[in-house]
Amino acid sequence: MGKVVAQANMSLDGYVAKQDNTIGGLFDWLQNGEVAMPTPAGDFTVRLSPPSAEHLQRWVSSLGALVCGRTLFDVADGWQGRHTLDVPVVVLTHRVPTDWIEAHPDAPFSFVTNGVEAAIARAQELAGDQVVAVAGGTIARQCLELGLLDEVAVDLVPVVMGEGNRPFFGELSREFVLGNPTTCIQGDRVTHLTFPVPR
Repeated sequence: MGKVVAQANMSLDGYVAKQDNTIGGLFDWLQNGEVAMPTPAGDFTVRLSPPSAEHLQRWVSSLGALVCGRTLFDVADGWQGRHTLDVPVVVLTHRVPTDWIEAHPDAPFSFVTNGVEAAIARAQELAGDQVVAVAGGTIARQCLELGLLDEVAVDLVPVVMGEGNRPFFGELSREFVLGNPTTCIQGDRVTHLTFPVPR
């Protein structure tokens, strides 16, 4: 079975979104380079520096499934039934959106109501030997605390967002010491880092 990786674009002060779920300058690096790269779903094209393009291509080709929470699903309006990364999506929720499912009968989305461990298990089933990406700070925090993460991948951008926004992991119950980065790639206005999570 593949790795479980929490991934986020993150500010220097540890935030992944503003309080209203907008993203400020966290994704500017996706449009500041000379390498044009359509997203796997073909819904838009990013323009990256060569190091970022190579890194993103490697990351995208490794993915087998994505796990997210209901907040991200709702903010993205369910990606209109097909995620930008074109992989199956497992949504952890308290309430299954039956109207959305009826409107998108062929969408590769699963809705899990019995906890994060069940959501990760379902995603691993879908992903096989490929990576399960965990998006969203609340789910990432739960995965970290439950010992479900293999790695933390951060696209670190030179932005300081300030107090009161949404941190990557939120309030953890204890300190977690990760390993030295196994990936450290300097792009333009972004540094791509991957940290192993000791088991």
